[in-house]
Amino acid sequence: LVQQLPQCCDCVVMKFRPCIDIHEGIVKQIVGGTLKDDPDGEKPVTNFAATQPSTFFAERYRDDGLMGGHVVMLGATPESKKAALAALAAYPNGLQVGGGVTAENAREYLDAGASHVIVTSYVFHGGVLDSARLQGLIDSVGRDKLVLDLSCRRVAGTKEGEQPTYKVVTDRWQNWTELEVNEKTLQDLAAHCDEFLVHGVDVEGLQSGIEEPLVKMLASSPIPVTYAGGVRSLGDMERIRELGAGRVDATIGSALDIFGGPLPYTDVIAWHNEQQKF
Repeated sequence: LVQQLPQCCDCVVMKFRPCIDIHEGIVKQIVGGTLKDDPDGEKPVTNFAATQPSTFFAERYRDDGLMGGHVVMLGATPESKKAALAALAAYPNGLQVGGGVTAENAREYLDAGASHVIVTSYVFHGGVLDSARLQGLIDSVGRDKLVLDLSCRRVAGTKEGEQPTYKVVTDRWQNWTELEVNEKTLQDLAAHCDEFLVHGVDVEGLQSGIEEPLVKMLASSPIPVTYAGGVRSLGDMERIRELGAGRVDATIGSALDIFGGPLPYTDVIAWHNEQQKF
């Protein structure tokens, strides 16, 4: 068993973590789980497609002093990679990047300005965690530059009043793994990365409210963790702060007005800045 790591002082105060999701070279907000590998299949459900380039958002986050946001390539096409690299260049060391990251190409993104690389699918094989690949990434870039994406779905069959079971999903959230997201998993994997990123896939992009049991469980993480999925208001951010005891950071996507939603980005920045005073 991995020895429990001390709680990180930096994650006691909750932070808003911004995002730049890129699909086919365009900044978009897509409903979780609707993006498929089949090019001839149904198109993903898109809530928003930006007319501005990725650099517009990166520069705004930079100017507002937001650290640790994530740039995610939803399909690492040449167009999406170009847009991601442009965002990293606009805000050096201020953004993390994920989507198609491997031990072979991770260093390229760090050299391009990413503070961390975000990895999920690469470290899973046949539904189980591939320890050799994970170690290969650590050998390539170092534990302190690695974010493990443990985005997950609820397992069907949970009875009312019971704690839901969540399992990691990979490959654009299409494939289930055997890895359960729970306190033990967070404790064990914390020794192999610097942060966790966890999307509640069932509510991602729906602006329908957060996965409260998941947020509460994430508070047990001994390293920084960011939750994404379903946030629609500052009330939801407050609820994450309460459930996560200030240890769980959060991302807002489709609900923000800069992504076509009703929640003013400036209000979120004001809320974030107020949290940092504590």
